[in-house]
Amino acid sequence: MSPRSPSVNEELRRRSRERLLQATVELVSERGYEATKLGDIADRAGAARGLVSYYFPGKRQLLQSAVHRLMHLTLAAALEREPHTDDGRERLARAVDAILGLAVDRPRLMRTHMAGILQAEGFVQCPEQQRLAELLRDTVERYGSDDVDQEYPLLRALLMGAVFALLMPGAPMPLQALRAELFQRYGLDWELGVPPGVAPPGGTHPRQPPRFVAGAPRASGTQSK
Repeated sequence: MSPRSPSVNEELRRRSRERLLQATVELVSERGYEATKLGDIADRAGAARGLVSYYFPGKRQLLQSAVHRLMHLTLAAALEREPHTDDGRERLARAVDAILGLAVDRPRLMRTHMAGILQAEGFVQCPEQQRLAELLRDTVERYGSDDVDQEYPLLRALLMGAVFALLMPGAPMPLQALRAELFQRYGLDWELGVPPGVAPPGGTHPRQPPRFVAGAPRASGTQSK
């Protein structure tokens, strides 16, 4: 039997890493961070336990990479869903809705992720985070920003702040209010993207607004950038 080629070995490593990241998302969503052990993640992924420490220095870094992967996949699906569009304003609206939607759909996971970013080790610069950053930067560029290097980190900060506000224990802000604020900031019409409670085209999952929210405020005006 001839040895595997480097390309085959690389693909096997990529698949193992992907399975570990997916298992982390599933288990932390189901059990919470503290109740999820590295051995549980390896078992769910069908991987040897030593592979977890081979790919990731610790559970916190593994979780950040897993959530960044989820955010990238969710954002990519939202941007490329039917009907396909190259309109920069529609793509930015989809991006905002995709990230806010993760906070609504997976509150435990996203709350844990946000808490982890505020730890001493801070933001993990992993391949998954880099792919997410490239997609957000492309969204900002297509929107028509004159200074992507300045506008991208601002958009990232605004989205992180909105997610934090949505998930604040005991004092969450309404999804509609946060969406309206972001849409007004970028001059986006409320009907762009996927307004809360409306099923997007193409048969993708409809998102219902949180039960504590009543009514949907409209973004006022369409200010020029």
